[in-house]
Amino acid sequence: MARAAVHRRLTWRLGRLTGRIEETPQVKTLLLAVPGWLGHQPGQHVDVGLTAPDGYETERSYSIASAPGDSDQVALTVQRLADGEVSPYLVDGLSVGDQLELRGPIGGYFVWNVEIGGPLLLTAGGSGIVPLMAMLRHHAARGSRVPTRLLYSSRSLEDVIYKSELDQLAAGADGFEVFHVLTRNQPVDWSGYSRRIDRDMLREVGFDPEQRPVCMVCGPTSLVEAVASALVELGNPPDRIKTERFGPTGGYAIDGAQVSGQRSIPRIVQHLSSPLTAV
Repeated sequence: MARAAVHRRLTWRLGRLTGRIEETPQVKTLLLAVPGWLGHQPGQHVDVGLTAPDGYETERSYSIASAPGDSDQVALTVQRLADGEVSPYLVDGLSVGDQLELRGPIGGYFVWNVEIGGPLLLTAGGSGIVPLMAMLRHHAARGSRVPTRLLYSSRSLEDVIYKSELDQLAAGADGFEVFHVLTRNQPVDWSGYSRRIDRDMLREVGFDPEQRPVCMVCGPTSLVEAVASALVELGNPPDRIKTERFGPTGGYAIDGAQVSGQRSIPRIVQHLSSPLTAV
């Protein structure tokens, strides 16, 4: 029975674009209707497979942004990379009604749900917020009172993904707090953090290590390594720290294993309207 469930998750299925949300000038959320979707856990991802008219095939992995329980709808938030071959097409080339082939959900290490409990410390850099947003949406949808804090590093206020929704969540009375870090450009009246995340910042924002908080960290490799090391130095148990990282080519690592963003694809049915550009 378990093997059959895994097979269903790893079978390619079609998702149809039903809408898109502009999060920032470079980031859009794709809303996909996926018939037969089996559900997911906050923090999991899917593989997206594409092929060009000349037969060139490629695949990328994207974290799921939606909370579990959204029936057959899956939300993927994609950042356009200037030298990317897939992200420009997903952000700018797809039209409502177009189909993508998906495989998943995948991953069981970098996940959190209300049954795991907390306190919960989330730390993100850039688009590393995406899997953490699924956790926050799940937290809100379940009416959870687990104390939760998000420390989120962005280059500027305009680069903050999900800003309005994060502000709304923080205004609630469910114990969620958000702390923004702007590393390059800050408004004139900015009173938040304006340096890279460091140990002192984590000490100020984080929970007392004696509370054994669950610490979830996602972002560029350099940020993830620095944050994970600082959390351990502050006395947080290593087994309560989980990390997911991505590199400049779109790869990511889960539980210390580097996973390539491009793999061979066993079956592709979605054809691009124009050839993919080379990376």
